[in-house]
Amino acid sequence: MCLAKSLNNARKPTAIALGNFDGVHRGHRQVINPIFQVADSVWATVVTFNPHPQEFFTGQPRLLLTPTPEKVQQLEALGVAQVVLLPFDRDLAQLSASEFVAKILVQQLQAKLVTVGADFRFGSQRGGTAGDLVSIASGFGVRVAIAPLQTCVEGKIGSSLIRKALEDGELSQANRLLGRPYSLVGVVRKGEQLGRTIGFPTANLQLPPEKFLPRQGVYGVRVSCEAIASPVLGVMNLGKRPTVNGTRQTVEVHLLDWSGDLYGQTLTVSLEAYIRPEQKFASLDDLKTQILADCEAAIKYQ
Repeated sequence: MCLAKSLNNARKPTAIALGNFDGVHRGHRQVINPIFQVADSVWATVVTFNPHPQEFFTGQPRLLLTPTPEKVQQLEALGVAQVVLLPFDRDLAQLSASEFVAKILVQQLQAKLVTVGADFRFGSQRGGTAGDLVSIASGFGVRVAIAPLQTCVEGKIGSSLIRKALEDGELSQANRLLGRPYSLVGVVRKGEQLGRTIGFPTANLQLPPEKFLPRQGVYGVRVSCEAIASPVLGVMNLGKRPTVNGTRQTVEVHLLDWSGDLYGQTLTVSLEAYIRPEQKFASLDDLKTQILADCEAAIKYQ
């Protein structure tokens, strides 16, 4: 996988899937798939924007289903050969649709094929449509493929629908729309080590600040990292730990049938099942009893 953080570092010629691709969900994959049907001499490339255009225009940080490192990881798993992070700044925002095609896609990236979703918009004030892209690109001999919108019973498969499902604790729906389990990727840091005192040691996960978090509560998860030979089951608590009067949101993962030092390791925690909301217990003994039940539930859901 080649990661180009500027156009000057991009390898070319290219077959380009163009878009934000936050979540790398089932709808996105329909846009990406055509770039694999190209000659070996052409780089199967995803061109995405950094920061997210909405963040640029509003000036407000945007929480992401897949922060950049996680997005790159997901795209690499699909077989994408190159990811180009297009810096979204004022100069790029002011390019007309025609200028974007000529200067970015043709001159800089030597595109042979460009694929987009049917609702793709581009150029100054989002003035260009997917149809405009077809007509402009054809003048340069560049083929454009437009992927139809992917729908489900809830509507168009998109990041907004997935976010809503995660906020509501509808994890099975979110995972179905993603086409994979929603995951949290972070580094294990030292916590208060309270779990050890009740027999359930946990890995305290530090996540990127821009990561979109699902509903607070307890989840059945599957955990992987370099220190673990194969993914192991676990139970994750996302919340403020009201039983011990916690005030800060934490992400803590207890691994089943595995023990070892994970400090400093990067964990990928795949959310498999939403078990229950977070709640306050009368005592640590009551909490311990509930965690035992949560572990049994996590095993049952796998």
